[in-house]
Amino acid sequence: MKSRIKLILAVMIPLGVAVFVSAFLFGSSGISLPELIALLRGDAQQSTYTIFFNLRLPRVIICFVSGGALAICGACLQGMFKNPMADSYVIGVSAGSALGASLALAFSSYLSFFGYGAVSLFSFFGAILAVAVVYRLAKVYGRISVTSLLLSGIAVSTLCTAFVYCLMILFRDRMEHIIMWTMGSFSSSSWDKAVIVVPVMLISSLLCLPCSRSLNIMLLGDEDARHLGVNSNNVRRILILLTTIAASAAVSASGIIGFVGLIVPHMLRLISGPDHKRLLPLSFLGGGIFLLAADTVARVLMEIPIGVVTAFIGVPFFLFLLRRGKGAVK
Repeated sequence: MKSRIKLILAVMIPLGVAVFVSAFLFGSSGISLPELIALLRGDAQQSTYTIFFNLRLPRVIICFVSGGALAICGACLQGMFKNPMADSYVIGVSAGSALGASLALAFSSYLSFFGYGAVSLFSFFGAILAVAVVYRLAKVYGRISVTSLLLSGIAVSTLCTAFVYCLMILFRDRMEHIIMWTMGSFSSSSWDKAVIVVPVMLISSLLCLPCSRSLNIMLLGDEDARHLGVNSNNVRRILILLTTIAASAAVSASGIIGFVGLIVPHMLRLISGPDHKRLLPLSFLGGGIFLLAADTVARVLMEIPIGVVTAFIGVPFFLFLLRRGKGAVK
C-alpha cells in the first residue's frame, strides 16, 4: 500500500507543478515562458510583475485551496454518509450560499468589509445559516440520523432555490449577475479576498484530518463504532461544522462550483483505498490540482464560468457512478 501511495504522489506532484505553471502561462493576460523565467531570475518587466503578483498569484492560490477544501469536504461527507454521491452541497451549502449572494446582488452589492464584498459575505453566512437550519430540522430527540440529515438538506435547499427564483423575477435587472454567480468564477480574486478565505479554508480542512480514524471506524456502522469507542453523533457534529465552514468559504470566494467534492475523493478512493488517513490529504492535493486545471481551461476559453467546465467533466462521471450502481462506500 505504501508503494501505491508513493506512485500516486509521483504522478500528482509533477502534475500539480505542470498545472501551476500552466495557470500562469495561459489566459487573456498570460505570461510567456521566457517572461516567467525572467521573473524567477528577478529581471522581468514591471508589467510582468504586475500580472503575476496582482492578477495571477492570488487567483491561483484561492483556486487551489478552494479545490482542496471542497474535495476534503466531499471525502469527509462521503465517509460519514457512506455514500460516494455525497458532498458538501447535499446539506444545503450550495442553496444557502446562492440565496445569500442573490440577496446581496439584489439589495446591497456595493457594500464591502475590508475589501471583501457584500456578495461574498452574504454568500458565506447564507451557507452557514442554511446548514444550521438543516441540522436543527434533522435533530430528533437529541439524535441525528443520516437519512434525516439528507432529507432536511433537500427540503432546505429546495426552499432556498425557490427564494432565489423569486428574487430573479422581482429584480430582473440583476438576473444575469445572479445566474453568472451561481455558475462560479475566480475572476474577482484578489489579495484582500485571499487573506480572509484562504486561512479559513486551510484551518478548517486541517482540522478534519484528526477525524480520519473515526471515519474509518464509522464505516463499520454506528453500533460497531460505539463499541470501539467512537461517538458517531459527536463526529458528525464536528465534521458538519468544519466542512460547512470550509465549503462556505470556498463558495463565497468563487460562486457555486459543483462536482469537485464528488469526483476527486471518489477517484482517489478507487485508487488509494478507503483509509481516510491517506484519502483526506490526497483529496486536498487532488482537488486543488483539478480545480486549478479547470480554471485554466475556463480562462483559455474566454473566461467562461468554471462551473461549466467542472459540469462537463462531472456529469459523465456522475452517470458513470450510477451505471456502476455504487450506493455505498466500500
